[in-house]
Amino acid sequence: MKKIIPIEDGDFYWTPEGYRCFTAQYLLKREYCCESGCRHCPYGFNEKTKNSKR
Repeated sequence: MKKIIPIEDGDFYWTPEGYRCFTAQYLLKREYCCESGCRHCPYGFNEKTKNSKR
């Protein structure tokens, strides 16, 4: 079961289209890459090669 991470200030922002976009701050707290091609992925996931830097 995945752990629940509470949302804090600076963890996300709203895009002009109305979507919640998680920041690198939140993604680092999550401690793993979901391999979904997140905009601010701190793990360096590459959608084309399906590889991450870490």
